[in-house]
Amino acid sequence: MNIAQSLAIVVPWTVWLLYWIATSNRVKETARKEASLSRTLQSIPLIGGGALIIVPDLDRAAWSFDPHAFGALQCVGLAVLLAGLAFSVWARLHLGTNWSVSVTLKEDHELVRSGPYGLVRHPIYTGCLLALAGAAVIGAEWRGALGLLLIFASLAYKVRVEESWLTGHFGRAYSQYRRDVAALIPGLF
Repeated sequence: MNIAQSLAIVVPWTVWLLYWIATSNRVKETARKEASLSRTLQSIPLIGGGALIIVPDLDRAAWSFDPHAFGALQCVGLAVLLAGLAFSVWARLHLGTNWSVSVTLKEDHELVRSGPYGLVRHPIYTGCLLALAGAAVIGAEWRGALGLLLIFASLAYKVRVEESWLTGHFGRAYSQYRRDVAALIPGLF
């Protein structure tokens, strides 16, 4: 992977991150928050996987900007990346003040089942995984697939923690939601 490919990945993700930060304080008060150790365990494969996907190769040629190294495959990957980020933003907007970056329960937490939450129970994670799959296609290297697997494992862990909390909080309503709607990938997981 070269710097042009890395920039095609980093720039949209940076815009997405700035949006996430700008809207992070427009949420309900936290009633219960994930323990630091759990958050750290979830973050390690997330960071490692992200590095595998976006860091350019270490050879000198990879650090020179070559727009010709961005072909049709990379354009497809960029389209998938942008679609995934857009899906996660739609989910974030739809979730509204119930959103948080870590596993939390909010004061007066609501069970949202409409919009993207009618397609998958964790559409922000789904959108991010789709965006990361697009990033791996842009890089077109085996390490991108490995990075995506690490990130999937990290999010699968986070989903298990979150699902436990939501089932405990919403009871039968969440159990029914789990039966009706896939967690991350319809038909698979």
